[in-house]
Amino acid sequence: MIWRAAWLVATFICLAGSGAAQTIQAARFTDPTTRYAHGVLGDAVEFGGLQITVLSSSGKRLTRSITLPVSHVFEDIAPRLWDVTGDGLPEVVVIETDVALGAALAVYGPAGKLAETPHIGRTNRWLAPIGAADLDDDGIIEIAYIDRPHLAKELRVWSFVNGDLRPLARASGLTNHRIGEDFISGALIQCKGIPTIVTANADWSRRMGTVLQAGTLVSRDLGPFAGRQSLEGC
Repeated sequence: MIWRAAWLVATFICLAGSGAAQTIQAARFTDPTTRYAHGVLGDAVEFGGLQITVLSSSGKRLTRSITLPVSHVFEDIAPRLWDVTGDGLPEVVVIETDVALGAALAVYGPAGKLAETPHIGRTNRWLAPIGAADLDDDGIIEIAYIDRPHLAKELRVWSFVNGDLRPLARASGLTNHRIGEDFISGALIQCKGIPTIVTANADWSRRMGTVLQAGTLVSRDLGPFAGRQSLEGC
């Protein structure tokens, strides 16, 4: 994980004071930009900014606005509010792309970036998030995404430990996005009480359910793929 705080341009807009513990309430992308013409989500418009709204324990609202450098964009649909630290409160999870090095998964807290996976390594390479949960009942939150859903089609799982994202497991032959779609398919849901990552197989013919067992990803066939909604259940 590489800290990027040094080149994030961030400002606070105090709506009703500050100084107390903050809980994230909402997040949205800002500053649409065409400076990175990958177009994996159906158009060439990405985002250069992120706005996070937080609420203090005293009920005061605060907004943090983060502006990326011109070498980076949020190559994403919308920010996700997922609990990554395991404290029961949400963080903001986004796809943050270096125009030369491709996508990474980044986690932001109320005060700025907490952690980030390495960028894939070259331009026009992307990842598609799935979800965050304690996948193996060890008290640690894991985050799942598909690395290069159109090329490598590899499920990656990272654990959030001591403020850092650490690689935990990977499995090939799985995907959750097709070029040009303005949505990401798949889900992380409970199947018979077990956290299960639901995706398509590599050729989009079957639904696959993948679980984390003793540090290894184990997949099983859930039946034929029948559209986006078929990846939202067991």
